[in-house]
Amino acid sequence: MTVTACAAAVSSFSGLHSLAAATGWPEALAPLLPFTIDAYAMTATRVWLSKATGSVAARRFARWNAIGAIGLSLVGNAAWHLIAAKVLTVTWPIVVLVGAVPPAVLGLLSHLAVLHGQDDEDEAVPPSTDLPEHQDAADAGEDDLLEAARAADEAHRVEHGKPITRDQLRKQLHVSTGRATELLRRVRQPTGEANP
Repeated sequence: MTVTACAAAVSSFSGLHSLAAATGWPEALAPLLPFTIDAYAMTATRVWLSKATGSVAARRFARWNAIGAIGLSLVGNAAWHLIAAKVLTVTWPIVVLVGAVPPAVLGLLSHLAVLHGQDDEDEAVPPSTDLPEHQDAADAGEDDLLEAARAADEAHRVEHGKPITRDQLRKQLHVSTGRATELLRRVRQPTGEANP
């Protein structure tokens, strides 16, 4: 597997480097085309498959970007081989498309970074701190559950640099969505503010 991966990486790099040079990139900058595409594919794939990606939107966007980056590498290498075999000539549309790759990748990865740092909209906790009337904060075990929720939130902040989401809290404490929402409201309630 290692030998195959190295051979594929080297041959892909060579093809994309040659394509950049054939479309007018200076020799010193030509390696940036394969680096850009490979880094794009690797980053998108890692965000897609990482357990730390909590946002469904980020995971979906990363999946399509990973597939797109691999496809871009395939098309770039195929284009170079067609040019080298004199089946395809370098025309201005090819020059424009190859030159557009770095700024397009920068834009896509910037958008992915923003999505990766956000939670899904349906995970957002409503701003109200009112508890539903049928919920009694004095239920047996309520204090222990609240302490567990606070500990889970603190551990999540330390590990990921952001608050825990409702669904992550629900899974960790094995509670219902409604109970997770209630606990998260209380965890995020300003200190000293009394419950109604």
